Amino acid sequence: MQIKVHGAGIMFSVIFGFTFMFSKVALAFVNPIGLIAYRFLVAFLVFELLRLLKLVRIRFQRSHLKMILLVAILQPVLYFLFEIYGLNRLASSEAGMMIALIPIFVSIFGSIFLHEKPKLIQLFFIVLSVSGIILIQAFKSASGFNVEIVGFLLLLGAVLSAALYNIASRKASKVLRAHELTYFMMLFGAVTFNFIYFITLVFEQRIPDYYRNLMQIELLLPVLYLGIVASIGGFFLINFALSRLEAHVASIYANLATITAIIAGALFLDESLFYYHYIGAAMIILGVYGTVRNNRHIRKLNRQFEQV
Repeated sequence: MQIKVHGAGIMFSVIFGFTFMFSKVALAFVNPIGLIAYRFLVAFLVFELLRLLKLVRIRFQRSHLKMILLVAILQPVLYFLFEIYGLNRLASSEAGMMIALIPIFVSIFGSIFLHEKPKLIQLFFIVLSVSGIILIQAFKSASGFNVEIVGFLLLLGAVLSAALYNIASRKASKVLRAHELTYFMMLFGAVTFNFIYFITLVFEQRIPDYYRNLMQIELLLPVLYLGIVASIGGFFLINFALSRLEAHVASIYANLATITAIIAGALFLDESLFYYHYIGAAMIILGVYGTVRNNRHIRKLNRQFEQV
């Protein structure tokens, strides 16, 4: 079980690491809100097809509604909305440093809401891993930092949404399976972002662009990766990890996505690697390893969860 759970943590970090590259390619053909709309539309349609073919079983009870709404509103709805508009106001390096703070907030919220307090040594390694990302992003900023208060608050909203999602998903995992939670996340993402994108196209009198965009293979391939692999596969793995690991341990794996993104950029986009990439990557890996290595033994799943 330990190998499977920690393998899920590594896999979702690798999957999300490649999203930076695919998003960069796709954004040459569609704006950010359009890309997210297509991403979750594809994710939901594929998931719904699996449900109709009875390859996956999705249970829904009215008692589940409150926790489903909480998880889905936090992630993907609020997180992506805050992130999109925050990125428009801050440099990518500044945004990267803000997003890197998610594991720290997860540790704080986990202690408050889940009573899962990380050990002191784990806090050290969490901060070390986060510092590795901040180091890389700081050196990437050639023009220094110019904090824009609205952009800062929007990115802070994204950080808080992501951190609280980790907490909400872990609590929801007591009664919902990982694939069920992922299904409803894709549903809410598809409805919310396609509504926003369609309304935008109506006001801009570009309604035909909604389907014309998908005729471009250069856009369609990244959308398929982002929708099927990243959204369905990635979020399922996150929800699975959160159902078995304490929130601060599961969330730290996300920092490995930075390393994957750096490698993908160097291999496929001819981006240069500098000494600070290697130093930061070493700090990230050591921080993740230390956090996981010093974790309490994975708690056995209680009977209630096994009977879900």
